[in-house]
Amino acid sequence: ASVIRPDAAPRLLTNPAQKLELLADTGVDATVVVPFSPEQARETPVDFVERVIVNALRTQAVIVGSDFHFGHMRQGNITLLREMGERHDFTCEPVVLVPRADGVDEPISSTAIRRALAGGEIETATRLLGRALEVRGTVVTGDQRGRTIGFATANVEIPNGMCLPSDGVYAGLYRRPDGSEHACAINLGRRPTFYVNAEHSLLEAHLLDFAGDLYGEDAAVTFVAFLRSEKQFAGIDELKTQLKLDVEHARVAVQTYKQQ
Repeated sequence: ASVIRPDAAPRLLTNPAQKLELLADTGVDATVVVPFSPEQARETPVDFVERVIVNALRTQAVIVGSDFHFGHMRQGNITLLREMGERHDFTCEPVVLVPRADGVDEPISSTAIRRALAGGEIETATRLLGRALEVRGTVVTGDQRGRTIGFATANVEIPNGMCLPSDGVYAGLYRRPDGSEHACAINLGRRPTFYVNAEHSLLEAHLLDFAGDLYGEDAAVTFVAFLRSEKQFAGIDELKTQLKLDVEHARVAVQTYKQQ
């Protein structure tokens, strides 16, 4: 979708590097990434199978989701793969989509996960993903308002196209490039106490029990629990009182998450 209709492409739950890491964690020996282009979008399913599955990879077995479609106009499916497998000596086995265990009558899917995130339902998204949502970005210089009120934050710039939860305050984990991990309180939003009609949401992470310079570092932020919706406060003192509560609630939520 990002190639054919970038304006309508769904937001990503993982970036390419994360996908490769997750695949490696399953024990896969090697992963082949096939670049996608407008030319490939016009490729017929038969041509794709012969070019990639047969000639390039010399595949012996193909395993896909039971609703899998591929090739120009989504014309390829499991039936075609099995027919071509008989001619080219490979098998095709479908994986039945896993139903949700929370009583909702739909399979686990990226669409369901995005819907949960849009509603701030972090626990639901975590359950459907099989892991907590992690987003990655770079720490950039902000207006440093948090530092002046005793709650310094790392402003993490997330690449466009990544899927984020709805605006609000969350408990989370912040991982630095050296692998060290810190509990944090995350504010994702437009900071209505300071700005009126801010154009974009910002991700700010306040690391608990940490003091140091994070500017320019790569950061991985994991969303553990939803704490509250973003709100506008009457003044700085009211905001500081709430931030103290947010920090303590985040501390408890992260401890609970780690004990699961």
